[in-house]
Amino acid sequence: MDRGGLSRGIRNRETVAGIDDVARAAGVSTATVSRALSGRGPVSTATRDRVLAAADRLGYVVSAAASSLATGRARAVGVVVPFLDRWFFSTVLAGISDALVREGYDITLYSVSADPTERRRVFDDHLRRRRIDAVITVALELDAEESTSLRGLDVPIVAIAGPNPLLTTLTVDDLAVGRAATEHLLELGHCRLAHIGADAATAAGSTVPGLRRRGFLEQLAAAGIADAVVEPADFTIEGGSAAATRLLTAQRRPTALFAASDEMAIGAILAARELGLRVPDDVSIIGVDGHELGRWFSLTTIDQFARGQGARAAEAVLTALDGAEPGRGLGTLPFEVVDRGSTAAPDPRVRRPFEGTPAASVTGRSRE
Repeated sequence: MDRGGLSRGIRNRETVAGIDDVARAAGVSTATVSRALSGRGPVSTATRDRVLAAADRLGYVVSAAASSLATGRARAVGVVVPFLDRWFFSTVLAGISDALVREGYDITLYSVSADPTERRRVFDDHLRRRRIDAVITVALELDAEESTSLRGLDVPIVAIAGPNPLLTTLTVDDLAVGRAATEHLLELGHCRLAHIGADAATAAGSTVPGLRRRGFLEQLAAAGIADAVVEPADFTIEGGSAAATRLLTAQRRPTALFAASDEMAIGAILAARELGLRVPDDVSIIGVDGHELGRWFSLTTIDQFARGQGARAAEAVLTALDGAEPGRGLGTLPFEVVDRGSTAAPDPRVRRPFEGTPAASVTGRSRE
């Protein structure tokens, strides 16, 4: 047995640097070291640099367990989403993660479906069993019981979309988004427009798909176009392709499509290509999101800065954890029309609206 090696190991363990050692080396108090290493609280840049250099030199690493005991925080934030396999949600999560991990917080992720039993298990059981300092919900429609359950956690709660007057909510004005996309097509001269998105049964209330659909219908009505066409789809590339195929094989096809998501818009572009149609010469297509794939398809879109939404929500949570009173109601997030070339003026020969077109000529379409 190598007693020399054992004694060296004991000495090494005994001489692991602690926060007191860092404080002495940097010539500051332990409280200053704590603030400098956590990034929370007032510390000058020169002092923080000195503390970081001392910690690095001594090999000091902040203990998450010790930090939790000292602050009373788990340094974890619960994030609740309805989908994990959709681009918007994964991109929002990336923004949340960037901001929280930078401040030393972990993320505990919960995915909920529409199943009432599963949702109750998450809101009434899982969130309560885990130690979390705050909750962020992403595009969830919460009923009164779920909202009450969340507020009963007695931690800061920030919602992205899914407006709820009881929670701090950051949201894009999706009614305005629907209007902006439709107005873009109208300004180009299109009169025969169709919307790919929510159907009438699922578009009620303040859901994101419902608001975008409503914006489309209201903008058409304001332009004096009474015959609106809406084709339901499931917010996937496949769903958008199928919906666009139905629309573009109609007796009098639309000259422009507004899809309520970029994934559906990309599906519509692929469908148009399969049918031998040119985008935007034969049909203009606009989506919503700012999906990274949109650049490869030259897709005109309403960019809603998904990653920035996640960062804003994380910042709101961190501000609340610092002691600021969270505001109730809405915080409006930005959006922007980005023209990449998938929209253009229609052929002058097909500028007429849909009047006189049999409703049955487009499978599944609704005529408002």
